[in-house]
Amino acid sequence: MTKKVPLRSEIDPKYKWNAESVFASPEAWDAEVQAILAAVPEAKKFQGKLTEAAVLVEAFKTVEDLTARAMRVFVYANFSSAVDTTDQQAAAMVGKAQGMFGQVAAAAAFMEPELIALGEETLRQWVADEPRLAIYGHYVDDLFRQQAHVRSAEVEEVLGMLTDAGRGPYTTATMLTNADFKFPAARDEQGNEVEITQGSLGGILAGADRAARKTAWETYMDQHLAFKNTLASNLATAVKMDVFRSRVRRHGSALEASLFGSNIPVEVYHNLLEVFKKNFPVWQRYFAIRRKALGVDKLYPYDMWAPLTKSEVGISYEDAVELICAGLAPMGEEYVATVRRGCLEERWVDVYPNQGKREGAFSSGAPGTYPFIMMSFNDNVFSLSTLAHELGHSLHSHLTRKHQPLVYARYSLFAAEVASNFHQAMVRDYLLKNKTEADFQIAVIEEAMANFYRYFFIMPTLARFELEAHTRVEKGQPLTADSMIALTSDLFSEAYGDQVEVDRERVGITFATFQHMFMNFYVYAYSTGISGANALSRRILDGKPGAVEDYLEFLKAGSSLYALEALKRAGVDLTTPAPVEAAFAVMESYVDRLEKLLA
Repeated sequence: MTKKVPLRSEIDPKYKWNAESVFASPEAWDAEVQAILAAVPEAKKFQGKLTEAAVLVEAFKTVEDLTARAMRVFVYANFSSAVDTTDQQAAAMVGKAQGMFGQVAAAAAFMEPELIALGEETLRQWVADEPRLAIYGHYVDDLFRQQAHVRSAEVEEVLGMLTDAGRGPYTTATMLTNADFKFPAARDEQGNEVEITQGSLGGILAGADRAARKTAWETYMDQHLAFKNTLASNLATAVKMDVFRSRVRRHGSALEASLFGSNIPVEVYHNLLEVFKKNFPVWQRYFAIRRKALGVDKLYPYDMWAPLTKSEVGISYEDAVELICAGLAPMGEEYVATVRRGCLEERWVDVYPNQGKREGAFSSGAPGTYPFIMMSFNDNVFSLSTLAHELGHSLHSHLTRKHQPLVYARYSLFAAEVASNFHQAMVRDYLLKNKTEADFQIAVIEEAMANFYRYFFIMPTLARFELEAHTRVEKGQPLTADSMIALTSDLFSEAYGDQVEVDRERVGITFATFQHMFMNFYVYAYSTGISGANALSRRILDGKPGAVEDYLEFLKAGSSLYALEALKRAGVDLTTPAPVEAAFAVMESYVDRLEKLLA
């Protein structure tokens, strides 16, 4: 009997995101798109006229208002498509929003080159003399830090116009894997069919039925392998675009260009990879413990999320919200009330799997919207953890937008993954202290290790892949499907050691199953994020005076400070390997605890 994933229309509205809080209808959304396009000339009229402080004030206001409106339009379209990629109206809305956003970006592209042409001394004087420009002090600092990499107005306009086209490879891969892929059913140990979708795969892999896990994983990877050339070509094109942009902006490498925007030294990236490689033995010890606990002769990638006890811990969405709130209690009543209200009253979360729902989970919003969450809740500890993770992003966004003007209302990807993993660390600590049943303890540690496996094993492995792929393009070497599969397989094999059986083709196509790979050196930030998160949560859990206030100031800072500086003020220095090494020590303590519980 096939286990069916419900249609979107079959999901209870209370578990769907609050779309109507953004736009009353798609027609209202379309009217705003037309209004934004009509307002684009209002931004361009300032081109060549930034000659005095008062004019600059008006230019900033016009461009920022237009950008905020465009962001709301894009969030509505993108979220509508993500929760149901088969919705053709929503897909068309995404394309329309991308085109509109490209026009807005192009219209505003003149500003930075003109501001640089005015000179640092003049701008600083305007900031000092004009109260309405006072908030732009850090912006001016950052602008002239980046001066060598900002090109002429004409070049910047072209780069702005490339925004829409540059997303093409990502959009194609997303539509192919989420809308067009139809996975053959898996089969459980009784021979029953188990339906596979992007939203249901995680639940299957976290299940006790090994036959279902095996056939689901193989089917999922085989579907990607069947389109390996298209998927590889898409990613190769995105890598080439990264290299192209880095060269246009005169950076030494695509890695340097990507980190430069957030003022992150490349040593942070390399430190992470070196510490990761040094800790292969810790991972291999965990794999050996997992293989023994599962009672299997050989451990495969599809065994990494399998439960280690026969007693499954079930958790409803509502109970998960309450456990998360309990874990976050040290953050204060206001913080916890915001979380609870967002989850249970304001419908921040699109909760359950449905046919056509995009794989994975994410938090997304804009000024004037809730910080929405898309996920596929599967009534277990893993889903509880995913919800906590995405709520970390959402509270970060909520507090940043509440306390910062638009110019600083976004934060870097580097900072983003600290907030999300912080929530998981806090909730995990609460559960281990308060849920003392052995099976629950094991389930929590399993979730912790699954989280570390994703962010401290898969992501740094993909970060190694990403660095090598960009380096090959920079050297003029080709990226083919077979070479990318071989590279991915080699990197995973090295890290697994002799503890995990590697099916080279299926493991090798892993790069195509993560849409994060289109985000230009993003995946490493999960690993640095989990390192910073554990350090900051430890300060709070140890009762360090001012630790909660320090952390809240980090969340409120947005991009008014560079991420590394904001984190240093909060209490962690990620320019050194120490936080990464400390996070591996935390992980090793979970391995020790798990070994004792299983014994």
